[in-house]
Amino acid sequence: MTTVEANAADKLDFRRILPVIAIVLVDLMGLSIIIPLMPLFAARFGADPFVIGVLQAAYPSMQFIGTPILGRLSDRLGRKPILLFSQLGTFIGFVMLGFANALWILFLSRIIDGLSGANMSTAQAAVADSTTDRNRTQGLGLIGAAFGVGFILGPIIAYVVLAASGGDYRAVALTAACFSLASILMTTFLFHETHRADSPSARSLKSPFTFSSMLQALTRPTVGYLLLVMFFYQLAFGGYEQLFSLFTLTRLGMDATDTAGLFALAGVFIVIVQGGLIGRWSRQRGDRWLVVLGVSTLAIGLIGTALTPGVPVPWYNQANVLKSLAGHSALQITMQNIQVSLPNEASKGWLGIIWLLIASVPAALGGGVLHPAVNSLITKSSHENEVGGMLGISAGFYSAANAIAPLFYGSLFQWLGAPVPFFLGGLILAVLWIVSPRAIKKNEG
Repeated sequence: MTTVEANAADKLDFRRILPVIAIVLVDLMGLSIIIPLMPLFAARFGADPFVIGVLQAAYPSMQFIGTPILGRLSDRLGRKPILLFSQLGTFIGFVMLGFANALWILFLSRIIDGLSGANMSTAQAAVADSTTDRNRTQGLGLIGAAFGVGFILGPIIAYVVLAASGGDYRAVALTAACFSLASILMTTFLFHETHRADSPSARSLKSPFTFSSMLQALTRPTVGYLLLVMFFYQLAFGGYEQLFSLFTLTRLGMDATDTAGLFALAGVFIVIVQGGLIGRWSRQRGDRWLVVLGVSTLAIGLIGTALTPGVPVPWYNQANVLKSLAGHSALQITMQNIQVSLPNEASKGWLGIIWLLIASVPAALGGGVLHPAVNSLITKSSHENEVGGMLGISAGFYSAANAIAPLFYGSLFQWLGAPVPFFLGGLILAVLWIVSPRAIKKNEG
């Protein structure tokens, strides 16, 4: 192969993966509309930090069961039918959330969404079908960039909907359902099957997913360690994501609108990293370097977040925050009937929010780099007929960590204080920072 042919082969075919990126973008816009509000949804029904953690764990717990099975099925049946099934479950979950009038309905909506939640892993498998070893990290990075764009637009849309509806949380959930419906229509009419009918994975009759397959994957060189990185990274980072709005509420007195702004800023940074930098870094330094960069910066970011001074933002007003928690409903929210603590108004200032903004930079960098880099290394270390299954197993470890993380964080949050779980999460990443350079060989990635 000539140099020109090799360079051409290394270039990413954007036309093949553009529909996948668009679908992920719309999906994540719907999801990210809800994320800043979920702990507040639960708090309005009297949930304490531990119960909020249990609610946040419901979705990934069910996803842990469903996603690896759906990943295997996508290797047999194709990516498109599995993607549609997953998106339908998300749509139903959002509709239920929009009409929820009790805490148990919140739980049921997250369970349904979780059991069918293979959107991202199926989209990643479609990108893996459409890329080569040389440009796969860039392709997966663009999926991550779409994720980041969704996280920018979602909180902005949530803010606009809240303002237009007079703070009606139900309107936000139903708006998310509209985006989910749009993603179903896009998949139906724009997405073309990427998994070949005559591929080895389609012809082979793989056994259904079992937990033993996860254990067997752990014994494989490189892949096994990368699956552990995926698990412990998300154990630390998952709690950070899922309880961040509760942290900002109790530590800095920030309501859903304020936290949505922080999510948007983080999304901008993630888009810059994943859309413009990660592909270049992968080609120049390799995925091994990206993994080490990710765990180190994320460790710094989480520890920095834990050390955020408890100084409420200058515009904090306790009565306004309680009104925001009540939203557009008949509920009367007072300090007596909520189970989360709010700061007093005596020591307001800029120190807390400035500190948190600085700590969020390395946290967003690490979170933006690690997921695509780890999954790219996994696909490069797997045979082509098992890419979907391996990404499904990776997503299984990811979901297992997501299920444990909010329980872990919620328990520590309630009984030891808001900073403690974020600090311990940072320590977990610090251990990975030390181990990863030795565990991943230099010729990998």
